[in-house]
Formats: sequence, C-alpha cells, structure tokens
Amino acid sequence: MKKLAILFGGVSTEHDVSIVSGLCVLKNVNKKKYEVYPIYIDCIGNFYEYKEDVDTLEDLKVGYKVDNIEKIDNIIEYLSNMDVVFPVLHGSYGEDGAIQGLLECINKPYVGCNILASSVCMDKLYAKVIFDRAGIKQSKYEYIKKYNDNYIYVDKSFNETIMDIEKVIDVLENSLKYPMFVKPSNSGSSVGISKVKNKDELKNGIEYASKFDRKIIIEEGVVGKEVECAVLGNEAVEASCLGQIIPPEDDFYSYEAKYKNDEAKLVIPLKLDIEDEVRKTAIKAFKAVDGKGLSRVDFFVTDDNEIYINEINTMPGFTNISMYSKLWNESGINYSDLIDKLIDLAFEE
Repeated sequence: MKKLAILFGGVSTEHDVSIVSGLCVLKNVNKKKYEVYPIYIDCIGNFYEYKEDVDTLEDLKVGYKVDNIEKIDNIIEYLSNMDVVFPVLHGSYGEDGAIQGLLECINKPYVGCNILASSVCMDKLYAKVIFDRAGIKQSKYEYIKKYNDNYIYVDKSFNETIMDIEKVIDVLENSLKYPMFVKPSNSGSSVGISKVKNKDELKNGIEYASKFDRKIIIEEGVVGKEVECAVLGNEAVEASCLGQIIPPEDDFYSYEAKYKNDEAKLVIPLKLDIEDEVRKTAIKAFKAVDGKGLSRVDFFVTDDNEIYINEINTMPGFTNISMYSKLWNESGINYSDLIDKLIDLAFEE
C-alpha cells in the first residue's frame, strides 16, 4: 500500500477549521488502499503523530480539541518516508505555498495547488491582478498598506502615497460606493473581514483588518447571489454544479456564519440561465493562476446575469458537509471517491 500522510491543524487563524477538515478526510479515506499517517500541527508549528482512533469520533465540529499525540522530532525525515501527502491545511503556512514549498524541496507528491497558485490565491491583491489580466470581471477595489501610524495608498499602477486614515477614507469614498467590504489581503474563512456602510464603519474596518495583515483590500459591494463552483483536475479540469450561499439576515458569509451558527443556508444544486458560463469562468480562473488538483471558485451573480469573481480557495473547507464536497457529491462523486481522485491527481502531477 502507498503511505499517505494527512496534515491538519497549523498555525493560521483557521487552525480549528483545518482540524475538522483533516479528521473528516482521515475518517473517510480508503484505508484498504492507503497506509495512513495522520499528522497534527499545533498553533506554534510543532508536528505530532495523531494517535486517536478517528473512527470512534462522532459529530466533529469546529472547536474539537486534539489530544493523544506524540511529537515528531524530524518532520523532514518523517515526510520523506511517505509516498504522498494530503495537506488539509487552511490559511497561512498551509494554503499560501509554504508547506507546498517544503514538500517540493523533498520531492514529495502532494494534493492540491502548487506553490505559485497557492501563494497567489492566498494573497487577494495579486489574485485580482491576474483576474484583471485574464479579463475576468470583478468588483471595483482599492489597495492600501498599513505603515506605522499611517497608511500607504497604492494605485492601479502601483504608485504609492503615504496618507493618514482620514485621507485614505476620502480617497476610498471618492472611488467606491457603500456598502464596501474591507479585507486583509492574506486571510481565509472570512477572518478579519468587515462589511461597512459609512465612514465610521470604514475606519473601524480598516483598523480591524490591519490586525491580520498590513495589506488591506477595500471592495465595492456587489448586489447578487453568492455562487460557488468546485473545480477538479490538473490539465483536464472539470467544474461541478453550482451552489449558492444565503447569508443570515441579509449580511455576508462571515466566520461566525460559516462555523459558529447554522443560520446561513446552502442551495445545491443552484440552477441559473448562465450556469455553463459560470462553470467555464471557474475553470478559466483556476487555469489563470496555474491551479492544480482542486479549488473552490467563488462568484457574485447579479439579477441581470453579470458574473463577478470573488476569490479562489485552493484548499477549501473539506468536511463531508462542506460546500466543495457537497458540490461534487451532487455532481456524482462521493466524498471517499473524491479523496481518491485528488490523491491520484497528486501522483499524476
């Protein structure tokens, strides 16, 4: 049997989400086909063998605490003995090219996007630059950087101007319409994101986002359905059916809505007149960033059928009830078979 390492946890703000994703993969992987080695990464980057019998775990939810672990002294040596690695890691150091770089250095096949696609899609600004170049429509946006007690405004030609917060807000209000979304450039699971409707909220949103990243994106809100499409493949890429997220109380799909309450609703499959166009755009965006293996591509679709890309998640939530797996289940690939296909794609790449 092939030796498969499954990594989960990690040092990012999405540590708890990754635990649930990783344990769901561990629970559903074909253990007759793979000799499985689960590896937990704690919040400060230590690696451990996970010793728990995952089949005894019930009702896994965000907040599950990992125990029954044993420290791995030499992770490079440990991973070098594997045949393939499934890094079920979300956010910084897991979804941004860092772990992918380590695995490339030891010449180890791994599930998911390569270094370039991972790092680009984790950084919302540079993903936007590529989407612009590819001619994929997106909402209007501006880009600033935190700089000591001030900010740096960066225009579309990457010219920089140092400003205080009041001047930044003037520039943003002259460029974009409310509501706006303020986002850390490097963050996932909606961590650090605010929906703002006035000057005071905009200021607070910028200050809040700067706690998570010095680079901040401010987007003009798009009125439309939040539509998601799962993609699968290396060169021959397939797109799933579509799904829609209906956020609670006409809000946005925040971290709390995703993981701490059940108020958000998922519509799968979502039927649209322009379904084929959305699916083709998902594949185009995935290929534009040189994606491999898997991603979930998120869009807004307006009432007049305009398609705006929001972002690409290169390692989306991966429980058996996450949007990515549910989209493929609806499209004819069950969860265990999906894991198999992704591992096969890792070897192919």
